[in-house]
Amino acid sequence: MSVLTLSPRALYEEVAEQLRQRIFRRELEPGSWIDELKIAEEFGISRTPLREALKVLAAEGLVTMKLRRGAYVTEVSDKDLRDVYHLLALLESDAAGVVAARATDAQLQELQALHADLAAAVGDRDRFFATNERFHMRLLELADNRWRNQMVADLRKVMKLHRHNSLLKQGRIADSLEEHALILQALHRRDPRAAVEATRAHFEQGLEAAA
Repeated sequence: MSVLTLSPRALYEEVAEQLRQRIFRRELEPGSWIDELKIAEEFGISRTPLREALKVLAAEGLVTMKLRRGAYVTEVSDKDLRDVYHLLALLESDAAGVVAARATDAQLQELQALHADLAAAVGDRDRFFATNERFHMRLLELADNRWRNQMVADLRKVMKLHRHNSLLKQGRIADSLEEHALILQALHRRDPRAAVEATRAHFEQGLEAAA
């Protein structure tokens, strides 16, 4: 069996990233058992860094550790999904309000350019999904609260366990694009309250489509 070449950074971090991407790509399905022996052999490593990597993924919510049974890819229940969307709506709407109040014209133009990229990606679900995430994460960066950013990043990892489900709903991509446009309009008007409300509505519609 060929051995993967890993980069020089901390071994367990690289292993965690490799597994994280396999989970996002559905190469490791939700609910599936993670065969530690097989993966350690494939990566050409001992089980110690692999177990450290699994602890990282467990802390992110992507992996569930079961006593005497090992590690499993997390299955997200309907309640889990509702809880994640609820927190994302609170955190990201708050960020939108901050951006509406404080962003420079150049920063708002940057978000507008990302929205244009989003519109151009309407025919490609994978590209739309990736561009949508770039828009949201850039909005958070502009709000400049690293603790909020960290929480949202972790919540979005869990949301990716349901990757594309909301976008599969007929007409959801067009609706999502329109919702982003409403958020941008509120930002350009420098209206924090409207930005908060538009962002919350965006997540409410996203949850309805994903559920």
